[in-house]
Amino acid sequence: MADSPTTADHQLAHDLATAAGELLVELRASMDGADGAELKAAGDTRSNEFLMAALREARPDDSILSEEEREQPETEAARLAASRVWIVDPLDGTREYSEPPRSDWAVHVALCIDGEPLCGAVALPALGVTLSTLSPPVLPPAFDGPPRILVSRTRPPAEALAVTEALAGELVPMGSAGAKAMAVVRGEADAYPHSGGQYEWDSCAPVAVARSAGLWCSRLDGSPLRYNASDPYLPDLLIARPELVDAVLVITGG
Repeated sequence: MADSPTTADHQLAHDLATAAGELLVELRASMDGADGAELKAAGDTRSNEFLMAALREARPDDSILSEEEREQPETEAARLAASRVWIVDPLDGTREYSEPPRSDWAVHVALCIDGEPLCGAVALPALGVTLSTLSPPVLPPAFDGPPRILVSRTRPPAEALAVTEALAGELVPMGSAGAKAMAVVRGEADAYPHSGGQYEWDSCAPVAVARSAGLWCSRLDGSPLRYNASDPYLPDLLIARPELVDAVLVITGG
């Protein structure tokens, strides 16, 4: 059984996601009018530099997996052997970030212990909100209406369309994975079935936060989500309210 993260770990995840988000908000304002590609690159780089430096100082004995860090063979070997691994996405939703005033982008900071996402924070900086396992969110009451199914605003996957049709639901297009996951946590949507391909940093922190709020989190076939693999590709994901899980899994193959 995996060890538990400390209160200090939960606090660190919350504080770092929040601080990186504030940095990104300030950067976007300072680069008003910049080319989208330039803004994406600057955001990714600045946030990653901040998070990597802060984690290395605060947790020098832990490993880190970041979307923006190229792993060397020796670094990967150490990570795979480690029990405690921080998994971060310095800027989830670079496209949305580069299109002010869009708010559907996020910062992810998570601690995975023995493959389990037990500690995490997702900042929604443009909204001034950070949701985290430091103070697990309280899930709002069930929505009195058709199920609201989250999809990518540019690439809606077939499974999400099938779920929406079968449940007579409504599609809710949104940007980053973190923003979509937190929309379920915040009661703005009811399920997030994804099959378009993701990586561990896309879902680790959102899953940690969603699980702490009492949401169902799994692969689309209902199998557990595991992290800190040699190949960080994690192609599908389901985050759903408890009352919808059985119905959704029947459609997605669980």
